Amino acid sequence: MSDTSAEIEAMHKKASGSSFYAAMRLMPKHGREAMFAVYAFCRIVDDIADAGEGTRAEKTAALEAWRADLHSLYAGGEAGRAAFLKPTVARYRPRLDDFLAVINGMQMDVDGDIVAPALDELELYCDRVASAVGRLSVKVFGMEEEPGFALARHLGQALQLTNILRDLDEDAGVGRLYLPREYLLEAGIAIATPQAVLAQPAIDRACRRVAALAHGHYRDAGRIVAARPKGDLRAPRLMGAVYGEILKRMEEAGWAPPRSRVRLSKWRLAVLALKNGILA
Repeated sequence: MSDTSAEIEAMHKKASGSSFYAAMRLMPKHGREAMFAVYAFCRIVDDIADAGEGTRAEKTAALEAWRADLHSLYAGGEAGRAAFLKPTVARYRPRLDDFLAVINGMQMDVDGDIVAPALDELELYCDRVASAVGRLSVKVFGMEEEPGFALARHLGQALQLTNILRDLDEDAGVGRLYLPREYLLEAGIAIATPQAVLAQPAIDRACRRVAALAHGHYRDAGRIVAARPKGDLRAPRLMGAVYGEILKRMEEAGWAPPRSRVRLSKWRLAVLALKNGILA
């Protein structure tokens, strides 16, 4: 088994108990396999950016190698590590630009630890690491580009902002802080190290601004889904419901220190799946 195949197999086992996997199980076999290929690609390049080992130059070189393999795949040449994406590309025609956008998002983390980005930089980051994944996914869901890409934009932004709020302390541990500079300054918090910023009681105010931003994107995504566009919408419905619930729980608990990471029980995940028509 090649290194890439081993990585994919490990990811398959890790994902088997997730809400993502629950939605994927009910897709046709070819759709399920395509979605897991997209998921595996995202995890592999994310691991390059987040790995504790390797210099920034070495990580950049690894991401560049992935860019080269993707370009070769789309040009009909040798795909290298991207060979497992060949059936997905052939059947669903996802855009090369969206695969490259995901890598560009990882490159942002490699270039330097992001600390209190401006709102427009945060939006770009979320587009690359989350909405671009959605644009790849809606091709597999069978959605037309206009509603599909709009859904990918709003749901991707909402999910990533929720992740940022949930992972504050974990990100700070590796020197990152994705809360927008404008919201921190409005809350009276000076830009400093991630740990120093998160130690401020006023951090709750800044986080609630981010939560409000996420809610706006959840509402816009919900309106698109409610219009019942063509395609299999079970996966985006479930992901929106699960992460929307996580955001609600975080708002109830607040973000003032000390914080604890919000998790949903398997029972609650099953209830959300039933409510959103994922399980029969």
